[in-house]
Amino acid sequence: MRWIITLFGLYLYLNAFVATEGYGNESVDPDSLNMPENVIIRNISFIGNKITKERIISRELLIQENDTIPLKELSELLQQSQKNLFNTSLFNFVTYDSIPVEHSSNQLDITFQFIERWYIWPVPILELADRNFNEWLKKWDWSRLNYGMFLTWNNFRGRREKLVLYARFGYDQRYELSYQIPYINKKQTWGIGFAGGWTQNHEMTYNSFDTIVSPDGEQELEGNREFYYKSESGYPKKEIFVYTEAFHRKGIYSTNWFKLEYKDLRVTDSVLFRNPDYNFDTANQNQYLSLFYQYRLDHRDYKQYPLNGYYFDAETKKSGLGLMPNSSVNTLYIKANFRKYFKLKERFYYATGFTGKVSPFWHQPYYYQRGLGYNRDFARGYEYYVIDGMHYALLKNNVKFVLVPTRVHNFNFIPSEKFSKLYWALYLNVFADVAYVSDTRKNVYNPLSNELILGYGIGLDLVTYYDFVVRFEYSFNKMGESGFFIHFMPSI
Repeated sequence: MRWIITLFGLYLYLNAFVATEGYGNESVDPDSLNMPENVIIRNISFIGNKITKERIISRELLIQENDTIPLKELSELLQQSQKNLFNTSLFNFVTYDSIPVEHSSNQLDITFQFIERWYIWPVPILELADRNFNEWLKKWDWSRLNYGMFLTWNNFRGRREKLVLYARFGYDQRYELSYQIPYINKKQTWGIGFAGGWTQNHEMTYNSFDTIVSPDGEQELEGNREFYYKSESGYPKKEIFVYTEAFHRKGIYSTNWFKLEYKDLRVTDSVLFRNPDYNFDTANQNQYLSLFYQYRLDHRDYKQYPLNGYYFDAETKKSGLGLMPNSSVNTLYIKANFRKYFKLKERFYYATGFTGKVSPFWHQPYYYQRGLGYNRDFARGYEYYVIDGMHYALLKNNVKFVLVPTRVHNFNFIPSEKFSKLYWALYLNVFADVAYVSDTRKNVYNPLSNELILGYGIGLDLVTYYDFVVRFEYSFNKMGESGFFIHFMPSI
């Protein structure tokens, strides 16, 4: 996992603990009005969308003008529409008003009000080259830094398009240009995207075990660690990639994602000497096409940090389509995620998430095989470990207590409302994770595979605007180890 340190992020943390005003909808409750059983939506208007096009907003609404709606369902439809709009990540705040039409007994006007986000981010990169922040803390090596600049333009042209120009120098270099268009047809159901770039590394991982030197000078192996190779004179690994993608979103909550990618992977002889099974055919170069598909169903209340609802996705990726000459790449995986969130009692919430992955093709060189320990797929308490394997299952569980409900505070000295109005919340939680990884390659060097993995602990989560989440956790694993860890994404 990669993470970025910015002064802006630190500023948010230092200023979050302040007295606040309430947060909610500035809305008339239609259920309290003396109105008939059904109401007609006469007009829907928008205020504050200075950049975002109205058709992008209307796409997320569960109501339309001239709809006849049972009065008892209106409040729920408005609240869900508000959540849909917030989950677009286009706005910091979304509120609505429902106003009876004068001289009419069954008509309403609906007004949605927005505070848009800041969409253009020319951000300097100061990034650590390790898998996660906690792994870097063990080494505390300032030479393992990446630096550079990336430009992200969200909501480009007010159409929810995304343009990214990425240039990262230093330890791990990456250069990329990508562009996404969420809707290309009138019904706003199909979208496309494309990207291209290359990466090159001074240091790279070539296997998942580590080498230590014992006091008697003999070399020993410590399991479930990444093994690094560093070149002082060049780049042991280079990758060139180009892909195109398509999205299909017929309704509100389900999405189909298709992706076709070309990749050119090149490694030096020094890498293959250290791990002959790094690449197919022990080759210095593999050129191949891959086809990726994912189905996603998202019914979470707020995707930034959900408390209610559920999420499901299923994906598969076939690398090596048999269309490239002299390419022996041939891998396949199938992966699924399911997460459920619900309220237990008053300020207590429960969340559970299951992730499973299988790789039907027997032979997978190291570069093409990923188990637990990458991105968000890890058991808490095992942040320092990677558990590579062809198949794995991971079950996460959280019980959360709302320590500080959502608060809103205005920083009046900041002239732009895109930054001056901040919301935040704090959650105390206890958690327990269970996992299992099946590894047929080098189990002797990965003793945590092929056995049950258990981790548990306590944590404090801070949630604030611009989808910013930071988790402070103290966790334990089955080896009796414990430690303090920091993460920058929701746990489930």
